[in-house]
Amino acid sequence: MARAITPEQREDLRSRLVDNLAAVRFAGSGESGVDNLQRAAEIEAKAFSAAERLGSDGAADAAVVREYSRAAGEMMTQAIGNVDGVSADDDDASSSSSSSSEDEMSGLAGLIQRLALKHREQGGQLDQDGIPVMPEPESREPLLSSFDIAGVAEYIKSGKCKRIVIMAGAGISVSAGIPDFRTPGTGLYDNLQKYNLPHPTAVFELDYFRENPKPFYLLAKELYPGNFPPTPTHHFIRLLHEKGLLARCFTQNIDSLEAAAGIPGDKIVAAHGNFDAAHCLRGHAADVNDVKAHVDRGDVMRCKEVGCNELVKPDIVFFGEALPQRFNRLAATDFDDCDLLIVAGTSLAVHPFAGLVDFPSEDTPRLLVNREVVGELDPRMRSLRQMLGRGAGFDFSEEGNYRDALWLGDCDDGFMELATLCGWGDELREMCERK
Repeated sequence: MARAITPEQREDLRSRLVDNLAAVRFAGSGESGVDNLQRAAEIEAKAFSAAERLGSDGAADAAVVREYSRAAGEMMTQAIGNVDGVSADDDDASSSSSSSSEDEMSGLAGLIQRLALKHREQGGQLDQDGIPVMPEPESREPLLSSFDIAGVAEYIKSGKCKRIVIMAGAGISVSAGIPDFRTPGTGLYDNLQKYNLPHPTAVFELDYFRENPKPFYLLAKELYPGNFPPTPTHHFIRLLHEKGLLARCFTQNIDSLEAAAGIPGDKIVAAHGNFDAAHCLRGHAADVNDVKAHVDRGDVMRCKEVGCNELVKPDIVFFGEALPQRFNRLAATDFDDCDLLIVAGTSLAVHPFAGLVDFPSEDTPRLLVNREVVGELDPRMRSLRQMLGRGAGFDFSEEGNYRDALWLGDCDDGFMELATLCGWGDELREMCERK
């Protein structure tokens, strides 16, 4: 009897796979583009789909995790094929472990082992756990005068900054009255018990929606655009647009508050979709006004196409669904061209969105505005991902940091300070008062 993995397992398994997604972009031509990015997303979706089917009643959680890792590793290895001559079925690499240990070794660990052996063959060193030891990076000249809001403001005012990309999460909408997803006690996932879900994330899972769409429609009524005003952070992003500095705003949010703040649609990439369009599960378009009427009444809507009668939902990306093609297309170009990345109000726990922090060039400053530090890897994992090609996360350490600025606190306060230091404080306050 198949069972779903728990939310805790999902997060653990996600981290196991996500830390190796850089290898997918390292494959083939070695360039990060739409095809490889899409392939990474497909692998992640397939691995989670496999994990959902792997469990059985009475099975130990550890066995599910191990089997997931094995399946994910196989898919990762298939995607890479042959990395610098390291074959997916390299007998020499496999022979370095006993058959009993191979039975326990996950596919991801096997992939790391093969890469590590290749690293050693090329003269590199391994640590006591067999993880490649990367040479100390050369000292880099700081790209910011200071790694805080003041340093970023000075960089913006210098005239060197002309194309800013924003990555926004649920934290930028909290002051509007919309809870984020993961904050203990107040987050959305902690307050869904009233819908009697098997687990909190079920409300955004297709299989559960097919079985019981009512909870999603009830939640959608609470989250529907028009119920909440834009926050000062949304207005700051609008201000960047008016200053001619906003290249794009990539948002995880489904609340459409970016548009409500007056940011043009072509500047917004709703990575996880929103309520602006709707389709049935067979792909037929539905009238969004009709969908809203059903949501307001608490009624589940079905497709009106002759002979269909399938469930209808707004174009919000559920777990297991592919992200919009526009996300993949623009992510492959916008980050390469930006000269400042601002990440705000996100846990950086949901991929592939979270991996975008590594898409700008190494000469691009980055700013994190958040209540806590996220997206920073420990030194060993950073070295491993650097070996795989691209994607080492933020680095706020005194030793290695040369471009990452940090503001810890509420997003609205951080962006109000940034606007003030840029000389835009009065403009931002006036925009907020006009709401």
